[in-house]
Amino acid sequence: MAGNIPDLLLPWSWQTPEGFALRGWRSPASGKPVLHFIHGTGMCGLTYWPVLEQLLPQVDLFISDLHGHGDSDGQAPFVGWNRSAELALAAWQAHAPHYGPVETIAAGHSLGAVISAMMLGSTPGVFNRGLLLDPVIMPPLMRALGWLGERTGLYARNKLALRARARRQQWSSRQHARDYLHQRGIFRGWSAPALAAYVDHALDHAVDGRCQLKCPPQIEADIFGSLPQGLWPLLDKVAVPVDVLMGEQSYPFARKASSQWARRNARVRVHSVAGDHCYMQDAPDASAELLRALLSAGAVSR
Repeated sequence: MAGNIPDLLLPWSWQTPEGFALRGWRSPASGKPVLHFIHGTGMCGLTYWPVLEQLLPQVDLFISDLHGHGDSDGQAPFVGWNRSAELALAAWQAHAPHYGPVETIAAGHSLGAVISAMMLGSTPGVFNRGLLLDPVIMPPLMRALGWLGERTGLYARNKLALRARARRQQWSSRQHARDYLHQRGIFRGWSAPALAAYVDHALDHAVDGRCQLKCPPQIEADIFGSLPQGLWPLLDKVAVPVDVLMGEQSYPFARKASSQWARRNARVRVHSVAGDHCYMQDAPDASAELLRALLSAGAVSR
């Protein structure tokens, strides 16, 4: 791993039945609640370090990189949303004994928020709470149309998937990568610390200074071109308090779906946050302050 490795964290690794290793970072056990965090598509857990670092006074961290992301192994094709949830859960359960009987919080952003929601619905009793940042959930009707597109192969050719396949992968230096990504696409509006964390931790850095994406564009395209199976039945089964933080300018379909989830499941509470889908990267300090307040408030009483 290149760049400044946070000295407050320990590396972890877990071998999957498929033969590749999932990896990530965790803080030493201190008796505090554990926040289990999963990143968004094409990112890695330490991309969110400007936010996560500020939570350490209140929680221990278990940061998990999915198949093909960050420091985890993996080439295309992507193992899928559902299998990713199963593997992330197994990796956590392999390391949970380090922390003992403490409160555990399933958290994540975007793809990682959906994977976390799936774990909450499929494995009652493992996590005590959910803290989901802008999950990309589709409303049921839109999801049904997406399923039809998946079956016909049309969904795999949506704009996000096509753009991911064409994504630039290499740069001549860390500074070149930072300059290229600054205010471009999904990185538009990102704070300097957030962009630096992406460049440091989501890119591989060679001795000669060249760097390239850790996440293969085809895996990113596989994610954008596929959907989780049985998602809404899993969302309906979530039986612990969940706080969902949606950007006011985020994807309209995801905002609509989060509101529908809250109407269907009384354990879910939706918060509107200033910003777009990556509000936590645009304003890490404000996002950390909000998350600290929710962590301090504890589980939502119903």
